[in-house]
Amino acid sequence: MPLNDHRRQIAENLVWAVTGKVVTLMGSLLVGIIVARYLGPERYGLMNYVISYVFLFQTFAAFGLDNIEIREESKRPEDTKKIMGTSLAIRYALALLTLLAIAITTWTFEADAYTALLIAIYSSSLLVNPFNVIRNNFLARVQNEYVVKSEISRTLLGMAIKFSLLWLGCGLTWFVVASTFDWVLLASGYILSYRRKVGRIRDWQFSREEARFLTKESFPLLLTSAAVIVYQRIDQVMIDNFIGHESVGYFSVASRMVEVLIYVPMMLAQTISPVLTSIRKRDEAEYRKKAQLFMNVSLWTSGVLATIVSLMAYWVVMLLFGEQYLPAVIVLQVMSFKAMSVALSNTAGTMLVVEGLQRYAIFRDLFGCIVCITLNYLLLPRYGIVAAACVAILSNVSAGYIADAFIPAYRHLFRHQTKALLFGWKDLIHIKTLLKK
Repeated sequence: MPLNDHRRQIAENLVWAVTGKVVTLMGSLLVGIIVARYLGPERYGLMNYVISYVFLFQTFAAFGLDNIEIREESKRPEDTKKIMGTSLAIRYALALLTLLAIAITTWTFEADAYTALLIAIYSSSLLVNPFNVIRNNFLARVQNEYVVKSEISRTLLGMAIKFSLLWLGCGLTWFVVASTFDWVLLASGYILSYRRKVGRIRDWQFSREEARFLTKESFPLLLTSAAVIVYQRIDQVMIDNFIGHESVGYFSVASRMVEVLIYVPMMLAQTISPVLTSIRKRDEAEYRKKAQLFMNVSLWTSGVLATIVSLMAYWVVMLLFGEQYLPAVIVLQVMSFKAMSVALSNTAGTMLVVEGLQRYAIFRDLFGCIVCITLNYLLLPRYGIVAAACVAILSNVSAGYIADAFIPAYRHLFRHQTKALLFGWKDLIHIKTLLKK
């Protein structure tokens, strides 16, 4: 492919990725607001507890295969059908084992029969998630368009279904069923796109040798993904167990708004990554300078936005979610600054990928996981959901900043981050120079 065509394809894929993310994020936020107001804190909290509970297990069903599939299909396009068929088989075997684990833990630890029923309903989504192999195939082909179209269709159809349930006055069970059906819609979109643009699923092949290779390659990523998921999702499960469904509802409302804030540093990281890679190839000193600027701008832009949201938290919660969710105000005031901790972690994460140092990332994530579980266990019963908001920030800081000081290969990142914290605010006026190669 000619260089100009390659650059155009990358640019088009970036546009599709941004479009898809914005539509999905805004659609999810809109539905979340309306459903939260309709269900009320207790039932909305129960729904989010169920989703978080199942989400803790989803990582094991995926087994870290996503990035490995994309890498191998890019390197060995002639083996794509074998990779996809083998991956699908592995994913289904793991999905069945994960469903068994969910059933055992729910039966052992969950006393409430209705909650157990909702968990059983939502966990059935694991049976369609294996078709993410199609998503990974399109990403390996650099054809984000078909992935994004499937995700946008899922979002719009899912919104229509949930609005219909609101109009009909349906109960919580139906909203959990609708959330489960979202995954069916997404898998259906992937399958239809693949059949129209690529070929038949029946042509995929299974290989024992490929299965051993993919399992071996994916296992380290499973550990990293599991640690990240635990310290990003365990808080809502622990809140429910220590305090109750209603508190999960308040915490979930604040989390919804913070997701929008976090999108800013994540998008900036995606945009700047190829620029940093290009600069590093020709000039290490210039790369260090640009990387520091990237970190400074990302951190303090997030800080400014977090401060604005924190100051406006009362009006944000009151106008969007209503008076019944006012206890979420103080959580949002604290949690908005999670955007800064994510920016600090993500910018360092972008640098370690550019520098090929991601093999040590598991130690960062495990540290964050330990901090999250320990502090929530100690502080939640005494200080409530405000403690969970503080722990969410401390977990990110621990994994994405403090841990870097103790990993020799990451100490230069720790120095960059410390400079950003102390002096980075000075570079906010230089944001225009960030994207120049």
